Amino acid sequence: MWPGSIARAVADDPDAAPLLDEEWFKRAKLVLPDPKLPVTIRLDRDVVAWFKQGGPRYQSRINAVLRAYVKAHREEPARTGGKQAKRGRRATSR
Repeated sequence: MWPGSIARAVADDPDAAPLLDEEWFKRAKLVLPDPKLPVTIRLDRDVVAWFKQGGPRYQSRINAVLRAYVKAHREEPARTGGKQAKRGRRATSR
């Protein structure tokens, strides 16, 4: 593809990201992720084997599962152990 045809293809594709020019790269800021913290953790052999079946980067997948767990529990309201029944006198008809 020639540069003109690339620009036309991008312009014609509503899902394509815009072409980036030199000005964009001058203003761009490189943001690096926080480095991971190496830890030693004991996991069940079958759990590790299951993650390793997915191929390389099994530690990253374990991290993703743990991150999802943390996110889900950070967003939950504090648990009180369920609804408590109201206590007090019941109205009775006589």
